Amino acid sequence: MSEQDQVQAARKAFGQRLRGLRLDANLNGRQLSARSAMRDSKISRIELGRQNPTEDDIRLWCRACDAEDQVPELIAAHRQIDEMWEEHRQAMRAGLKQQSERIKPLYEQTKLIRAYEPQTVPGFLQRPGYTRAVIEDVSRFHGLTDDIAQAVEGRLNRLRVLESGKCMFSLVVEAGALYAQRGGVTVMLDQLDYVERAAGFANVALGIIPLGRLRTIWPGEGFYVYDESLVRSEHWTGGYRTKRPSEIETYLRIFKLLQSQAVYGDAARAEIDAARRLLQSREIS
Repeated sequence: MSEQDQVQAARKAFGQRLRGLRLDANLNGRQLSARSAMRDSKISRIELGRQNPTEDDIRLWCRACDAEDQVPELIAAHRQIDEMWEEHRQAMRAGLKQQSERIKPLYEQTKLIRAYEPQTVPGFLQRPGYTRAVIEDVSRFHGLTDDIAQAVEGRLNRLRVLESGKCMFSLVVEAGALYAQRGGVTVMLDQLDYVERAAGFANVALGIIPLGRLRTIWPGEGFYVYDESLVRSEHWTGGYRTKRPSEIETYLRIFKLLQSQAVYGDAARAEIDAARRLLQSREIS
């Protein structure tokens, strides 16, 4: 399902939720129309997800169904629908450095960051060389013309947040991310050394899911959960974000399952060392 399809599905689900309010109030379309001053046809289009209700429509709907206590949550959910997806090109028009600066306050205000990465080292653990390689790949793919040095500097805000010790981190990484070379062997060896060192920080819990592990939860898209208030996830064509409590709860459930698949402490360091030895063998050969 494309991003636009998912937004449309969310709008349809929201319409069904409003329909549920109408049914719970024992109202048919005409009765709701009489109470709310909305036309029957508009009510039908909203319930089918074919028309996006305004916030005033939501207030009128709830008032007509004697459900005014649900107005704040419904309006918050409605606002979230259009904010769910952000196309990469649109987000990057201002430049990668500006994008990093825009999200910097979020990093600094969060007390606990949970992150899962299936294919790359989490941003908060990335060394400059690795970050540069990632940014060069992104710039090449999307045809961006950013100043790479400035973009790298902006992204390193994440590393500074981690090293400040002011925020707690719970990170789960698929072992495959340790073997996916970014920037060459030297860059990767430096990156793996740092991942191992950061695993010993007092504010970092690092779990690695070994290759060939018998899975009870499948690998999926990487995501970051900021406290229990926001989820961000990057896909091929866009970034997904949600503040909806039910969505955040689902991601937290997924994260706990991923944690249960991961190894920690000495076992995690052994996974890092295995990736390092393979890289060193390639460097020698």
